Amino acid sequence: MNQYSNFVLPYIDPVLISLGPLQIRWYSLAYIFGILATLFWLGFVNKKEKIMSKEALDNWLAWAVLSIILGGRLGYIIFYNFGYFVSNPLEIFAFWHGGMSFHGGLIGSGVGMYLFCKKNKVNFFKLTDNLSVIAPIGLFFGRIANFINMELYGRFTDSKFGIIFPNAGLYPRHPSQIYEAFLEGIVLFLVLIICRFNKKIYQKQGFLTGIFLIGYGLARFIVEFFREPDDHLGFIFSQITMGQILSLPIILTGLYLIFLSTKTAKS
Repeated sequence: MNQYSNFVLPYIDPVLISLGPLQIRWYSLAYIFGILATLFWLGFVNKKEKIMSKEALDNWLAWAVLSIILGGRLGYIIFYNFGYFVSNPLEIFAFWHGGMSFHGGLIGSGVGMYLFCKKNKVNFFKLTDNLSVIAPIGLFFGRIANFINMELYGRFTDSKFGIIFPNAGLYPRHPSQIYEAFLEGIVLFLVLIICRFNKKIYQKQGFLTGIFLIGYGLARFIVEFFREPDDHLGFIFSQITMGQILSLPIILTGLYLIFLSTKTAKS
Protein backbone atom coordinates (compact mmCIF):
# COMPACT_ATOMS: atom_id res chain seq x y z
CA MET A 1 0.00 0.00 0.00
CA ASN A 2 1.27 3.47 -0.84
CA GLN A 3 2.61 5.46 2.12
CA TYR A 4 0.53 8.47 1.09
CA SER A 5 -3.18 8.77 1.75
CA ASN A 6 -3.72 10.86 -1.37
CA PHE A 7 -6.10 9.68 -4.05
CA VAL A 8 -4.48 7.38 -6.62
CA LEU A 9 -5.84 8.06 -10.09
CA PRO A 10 -6.94 4.76 -11.65
CA TYR A 11 -5.84 3.94 -15.18
CA ILE A 12 -8.36 5.03 -17.79
CA ASP A 13 -7.83 3.97 -21.37
CA PRO A 14 -7.19 7.11 -23.47
CA VAL A 15 -9.21 5.40 -26.23
CA LEU A 16 -12.92 5.67 -25.43
CA ILE A 17 -14.19 3.61 -28.35
CA SER A 18 -12.23 1.36 -30.69
CA LEU A 19 -13.88 -0.03 -33.81
CA GLY A 20 -11.15 -1.74 -35.79
CA PRO A 21 -8.81 0.96 -37.12
CA LEU A 22 -11.20 3.68 -35.97
CA GLN A 23 -10.44 5.05 -32.51
CA ILE A 24 -12.25 7.77 -30.62
CA ARG A 25 -10.04 9.17 -27.86
CA TRP A 26 -11.06 11.27 -24.89
CA TYR A 27 -9.05 14.17 -26.27
CA SER A 28 -10.82 13.88 -29.63
CA LEU A 29 -14.12 13.91 -27.77
CA ALA A 30 -13.08 17.14 -26.04
CA TYR A 31 -12.50 18.75 -29.44
CA ILE A 32 -15.87 17.48 -30.68
CA PHE A 33 -17.76 18.83 -27.64
CA GLY A 34 -15.99 22.18 -27.93
CA ILE A 35 -16.78 22.50 -31.63
CA LEU A 36 -20.41 21.45 -31.19
CA ALA A 37 -20.87 23.99 -28.38
CA THR A 38 -19.35 26.68 -30.60
CA LEU A 39 -21.55 25.77 -33.58
CA PHE A 40 -24.65 25.89 -31.38
CA TRP A 41 -23.64 29.27 -29.94
CA LEU A 42 -22.80 30.81 -33.32
CA GLY A 43 -26.10 29.54 -34.75
CA PHE A 44 -27.97 31.09 -31.82
CA VAL A 45 -26.19 34.43 -32.17
CA ASN A 46 -26.49 34.48 -35.95
CA LYS A 47 -30.26 34.04 -35.82
CA LYS A 48 -30.54 37.17 -33.71
CA GLU A 49 -27.80 39.36 -35.13
CA LYS A 50 -27.04 38.03 -38.62
CA ILE A 51 -23.29 38.44 -38.21
CA MET A 52 -22.70 36.25 -41.28
CA SER A 53 -24.55 34.58 -44.13
CA LYS A 54 -25.85 31.02 -43.84
CA GLU A 55 -23.29 29.93 -46.42
CA ALA A 56 -20.46 31.49 -44.39
CA LEU A 57 -21.71 29.80 -41.22
CA ASP A 58 -21.76 26.46 -43.03
CA ASN A 59 -18.15 27.02 -44.13
CA TRP A 60 -16.93 28.27 -40.74
CA LEU A 61 -16.32 24.80 -39.29
CA ALA A 62 -13.74 23.78 -41.90
CA TRP A 63 -11.86 27.07 -41.47
CA ALA A 64 -11.90 26.78 -37.67
CA VAL A 65 -10.77 23.14 -37.44
CA LEU A 66 -8.00 23.55 -40.02
CA SER A 67 -6.61 26.75 -38.48
CA ILE A 68 -6.65 25.34 -34.93
CA ILE A 69 -4.94 22.08 -35.93
CA LEU A 70 -2.30 23.71 -38.13
CA GLY A 71 -1.63 26.49 -35.61
CA GLY A 72 -1.53 24.08 -32.67
CA ARG A 73 0.88 21.74 -34.43
CA LEU A 74 3.18 24.47 -35.75
CA GLY A 75 3.15 26.14 -32.33
CA TYR A 76 4.26 22.93 -30.64
CA ILE A 77 7.00 22.40 -33.23
CA ILE A 78 8.35 25.96 -32.97
CA PHE A 79 7.87 26.69 -29.27
CA TYR A 80 8.39 23.32 -27.62
CA ASN A 81 10.42 20.87 -29.71
CA PHE A 82 11.98 22.63 -32.71
CA GLY A 83 15.31 20.75 -32.62
CA TYR A 84 13.63 17.34 -32.58
CA PHE A 85 11.42 18.08 -35.57
CA VAL A 86 14.32 19.54 -37.55
CA SER A 87 16.12 16.23 -37.03
CA ASN A 88 12.96 14.20 -37.67
CA PRO A 89 10.93 16.17 -40.26
CA LEU A 90 8.54 13.31 -41.03
CA GLU A 91 7.35 13.44 -37.40
CA ILE A 92 5.78 16.81 -38.19
CA PHE A 93 2.94 14.91 -39.86
CA ALA A 94 2.62 12.25 -37.13
CA PHE A 95 -0.31 13.90 -35.35
CA TRP A 96 -1.21 10.58 -33.69
CA HIS A 97 1.96 10.83 -31.60
CA GLY A 98 0.56 13.94 -29.91
CA GLY A 99 2.07 17.39 -29.69
CA MET A 100 -0.26 20.40 -29.86
CA SER A 101 0.22 23.87 -28.40
CA PHE A 102 -2.74 25.96 -27.26
CA HIS A 103 -0.77 29.15 -27.82
CA GLY A 104 -0.06 28.02 -31.38
CA GLY A 105 -3.69 27.03 -31.86
CA LEU A 106 -4.77 30.45 -30.65
CA ILE A 107 -2.48 32.22 -33.14
CA GLY A 108 -3.57 29.86 -35.90
CA SER A 109 -7.26 30.37 -35.20
CA GLY A 110 -6.75 34.15 -35.11
CA VAL A 111 -5.11 34.13 -38.54
CA GLY A 112 -7.68 31.67 -39.86
CA MET A 113 -10.63 33.73 -38.61
CA TYR A 114 -9.14 36.91 -40.06
CA LEU A 115 -8.86 35.29 -43.50
CA PHE A 116 -12.34 33.79 -43.12
CA CYS A 117 -13.81 37.19 -42.29
CA LYS A 118 -12.03 38.82 -45.23
CA LYS A 119 -13.33 36.22 -47.65
CA ASN A 120 -16.90 36.20 -46.32
CA LYS A 121 -17.18 39.92 -45.45
CA VAL A 122 -17.75 39.29 -41.75
CA ASN A 123 -16.94 41.75 -38.96
CA PHE A 124 -13.80 40.21 -37.42
CA PHE A 125 -14.28 41.38 -33.82
CA LYS A 126 -18.00 40.64 -33.91
CA LEU A 127 -17.03 37.05 -34.65
CA THR A 128 -14.08 36.76 -32.25
CA ASP A 129 -16.04 38.37 -29.40
CA ASN A 130 -18.67 35.65 -29.72
CA LEU A 131 -16.10 32.89 -30.18
CA SER A 132 -14.31 34.12 -27.05
CA VAL A 133 -17.47 33.62 -24.98
CA ILE A 134 -17.76 29.94 -25.85
CA ALA A 135 -14.04 29.06 -26.11
CA PRO A 136 -13.72 28.27 -22.36
CA ILE A 137 -16.13 25.36 -22.84
CA GLY A 138 -13.65 23.70 -25.19
CA LEU A 139 -10.79 24.52 -22.83
CA PHE A 140 -12.67 22.89 -19.95
CA PHE A 141 -13.23 19.64 -21.82
CA GLY A 142 -9.65 19.67 -23.11
CA ARG A 143 -8.19 19.92 -19.60
CA ILE A 144 -10.49 17.18 -18.31
CA ALA A 145 -9.23 14.99 -21.17
CA ASN A 146 -5.64 15.81 -20.12
CA PHE A 147 -6.52 14.64 -16.60
CA ILE A 148 -8.07 11.40 -17.84
CA ASN A 149 -5.02 10.77 -20.04
CA MET A 150 -2.72 11.42 -17.03
CA GLU A 151 -0.72 14.00 -18.98
CA LEU A 152 0.38 17.57 -18.24
CA TYR A 153 0.22 16.77 -14.54
CA GLY A 154 1.48 19.02 -11.77
CA ARG A 155 4.57 19.26 -9.61
CA PHE A 156 5.13 17.28 -6.42
CA THR A 157 3.11 18.42 -3.41
CA ASP A 158 2.39 17.38 0.16
CA SER A 159 -1.01 19.09 -0.04
CA LYS A 160 -4.16 17.08 0.62
CA PHE A 161 -5.23 18.07 -2.89
CA GLY A 162 -2.34 16.10 -4.34
CA ILE A 163 -3.12 13.14 -6.58
CA ILE A 164 -0.86 10.19 -7.35
CA PHE A 165 -0.57 9.68 -11.10
CA PRO A 166 0.57 6.05 -11.61
CA ASN A 167 2.61 7.00 -14.68
CA ALA A 168 4.45 9.75 -12.76
CA GLY A 169 5.87 7.93 -9.73
CA LEU A 170 4.70 7.23 -6.20
CA TYR A 171 4.49 10.79 -4.92
CA PRO A 172 1.40 13.02 -5.03
CA ARG A 173 1.29 15.85 -7.54
CA HIS A 174 -0.91 18.86 -8.09
CA PRO A 175 -3.82 18.00 -10.40
CA SER A 176 -2.91 21.05 -12.50
CA GLN A 177 -5.27 19.94 -15.27
CA ILE A 178 -8.21 20.40 -12.88
CA TYR A 179 -6.88 23.80 -11.79
CA GLU A 180 -6.77 24.85 -15.43
CA ALA A 181 -10.21 23.41 -16.17
CA PHE A 182 -11.60 25.48 -13.30
CA LEU A 183 -9.84 28.77 -14.13
CA GLU A 184 -9.68 28.65 -17.93
CA GLY A 185 -13.00 26.87 -18.26
CA ILE A 186 -15.55 27.59 -15.55
CA VAL A 187 -14.35 30.93 -14.13
CA LEU A 188 -13.47 32.48 -17.50
CA PHE A 189 -16.76 31.31 -19.05
CA LEU A 190 -18.81 32.87 -16.23
CA VAL A 191 -16.95 36.18 -16.55
CA LEU A 192 -17.39 36.27 -20.32
CA ILE A 193 -21.05 35.23 -20.41
CA ILE A 194 -21.91 37.94 -17.86
CA CYS A 195 -20.03 40.53 -19.92
CA ARG A 196 -21.60 39.26 -23.15
CA PHE A 197 -25.10 40.13 -21.97
CA ASN A 198 -24.03 43.56 -20.77
CA LYS A 199 -25.01 45.76 -23.73
CA LYS A 200 -22.47 48.47 -22.96
CA ILE A 201 -19.62 45.97 -22.96
CA TYR A 202 -20.82 43.98 -25.96
CA GLN A 203 -21.08 47.13 -28.06
CA LYS A 204 -17.33 47.69 -27.62
CA GLN A 205 -16.05 45.48 -30.40
CA GLY A 206 -12.94 43.58 -29.39
CA PHE A 207 -13.55 44.05 -25.66
CA LEU A 208 -14.71 40.47 -25.04
CA THR A 209 -11.82 39.14 -27.12
CA GLY A 210 -9.50 41.15 -24.91
CA ILE A 211 -11.06 39.79 -21.73
CA PHE A 212 -10.66 36.23 -23.03
CA LEU A 213 -7.00 36.75 -23.88
CA ILE A 214 -6.22 38.35 -20.52
CA GLY A 215 -8.24 35.75 -18.61
CA TYR A 216 -6.62 32.80 -20.34
CA GLY A 217 -3.15 34.31 -20.12
CA LEU A 218 -3.44 34.99 -16.39
CA ALA A 219 -4.98 31.59 -15.63
CA ARG A 220 -2.26 29.77 -17.57
CA PHE A 221 0.50 31.90 -16.02
CA ILE A 222 -0.75 31.13 -12.49
CA VAL A 223 -1.30 27.40 -13.02
CA GLU A 224 2.17 27.02 -14.57
CA PHE A 225 3.56 27.49 -11.04
CA PHE A 226 1.86 24.18 -10.14
CA ARG A 227 2.33 22.34 -13.44
CA GLU A 228 5.34 20.13 -14.18
CA PRO A 229 7.46 21.71 -16.93
CA ASP A 230 8.03 19.71 -20.12
CA ASP A 231 10.87 17.22 -19.59
CA HIS A 232 12.81 18.29 -22.67
CA LEU A 233 12.50 22.02 -21.81
CA GLY A 234 12.42 22.33 -18.04
CA PHE A 235 12.49 25.87 -16.71
CA ILE A 236 13.53 28.48 -19.26
CA PHE A 237 15.07 30.64 -16.55
CA SER A 238 14.69 30.68 -12.77
CA GLN A 239 11.22 29.15 -12.13
CA ILE A 240 9.68 30.50 -15.34
CA THR A 241 8.31 28.06 -17.93
CA MET A 242 7.74 28.32 -21.66
CA GLY A 243 3.98 28.39 -21.03
CA GLN A 244 4.38 31.51 -18.88
CA ILE A 245 6.60 33.25 -21.43
CA LEU A 246 4.08 32.57 -24.21
CA SER A 247 1.22 33.79 -22.01
CA LEU A 248 2.71 37.28 -21.55
CA PRO A 249 2.15 38.50 -25.16
CA ILE A 250 -1.37 37.09 -25.00
CA ILE A 251 -2.11 39.18 -21.90
CA LEU A 252 -0.57 42.28 -23.49
CA THR A 253 -2.60 41.75 -26.67
CA GLY A 254 -5.75 41.47 -24.59
CA LEU A 255 -4.96 44.72 -22.76
CA TYR A 256 -4.34 46.45 -26.08
CA LEU A 257 -7.67 45.23 -27.51
CA ILE A 258 -9.57 46.49 -24.46
CA PHE A 259 -7.82 49.86 -24.72
CA LEU A 260 -8.53 50.03 -28.46
CA SER A 261 -12.19 49.02 -28.13
CA THR A 262 -12.80 51.55 -25.35
CA LYS A 263 -11.07 54.31 -27.30
CA THR A 264 -13.05 53.50 -30.47
CA ALA A 265 -16.33 53.45 -28.56
CA LYS A 266 -15.68 56.94 -27.19
CA SER A 267 -14.77 58.46 -30.57
